[in-house]
Amino acid sequence: MRRWLAWTAVLAGAALMLLPFWCMLVFATHGRAEIFQAPPPLWFGDGLAGNLAILRERLPFWRNVGMSLYVATLTTALALALCAMAGYAFAVYRFRGQRPLFVLVVVSMMLPPYLAMVPTYLVLDALHWIDAPRALWLPGAASAFGVYLMRHYIAHALPRSLLEAARLDGCGEWRIFWSIALPQCRPALGALGLIVFVGSWNNFVAPLVVMRSMEHYTLPLALRTLQAQLDTQWGALLAGSAIAALPLLLLFAVASRQLMAGFAAGISGEE
Repeated sequence: MRRWLAWTAVLAGAALMLLPFWCMLVFATHGRAEIFQAPPPLWFGDGLAGNLAILRERLPFWRNVGMSLYVATLTTALALALCAMAGYAFAVYRFRGQRPLFVLVVVSMMLPPYLAMVPTYLVLDALHWIDAPRALWLPGAASAFGVYLMRHYIAHALPRSLLEAARLDGCGEWRIFWSIALPQCRPALGALGLIVFVGSWNNFVAPLVVMRSMEHYTLPLALRTLQAQLDTQWGALLAGSAIAALPLLLLFAVASRQLMAGFAAGISGEE
């Protein structure tokens, strides 16, 4: 009996969690009038083509999708490289000022990101990077959380005997890092890459602050421009939202189990 109750509770929770996604997918195939009728539609309609036509008419939609993909991919690639190098340095080497620097990294994780919004804008404006894509992917290329995660994983999951054996064999420090340490850190790199990609893909505030032209808008900001006080095309907006959510859902479906298992193993200090 308890088992059936547990399964019922799990299924009910899963249904409640999936209901907004189901409604988004269903409403993406209906027009505004059908969405607000009573009761609302619960199955797919034939308005998807019309909603996509509205997206292409009002937005450079596919260019915005490409901009989001470009920014998220570059941010993720740079974050993995920089955070891996910084985390490796903090975990493996001993140098002057190491502890204060790492304390600074940890403290910066506790600060609200919006505190740095005005200084970041002033720096980007001084560099003449306003309305340039690099203003989105370069400032987010390294995060305190990423450095902390990689340092913690390397400190607990990378055997020091392996590094010492490589040094005795004549390997240089860069060779050890790229050929020995990084392959051992694949679970943590995968988890960090997933987190950074999702955060960059969903980022709304940074493009709102630094982007000026519609062609440079990322997808969340471009979809926000569809909302108006009187004439919001909710079907088109939800169709765009469904397309925006699709890459993230596919990414989680393909990679989340393996990556989160590796992430949990690194955090718990298992080897």
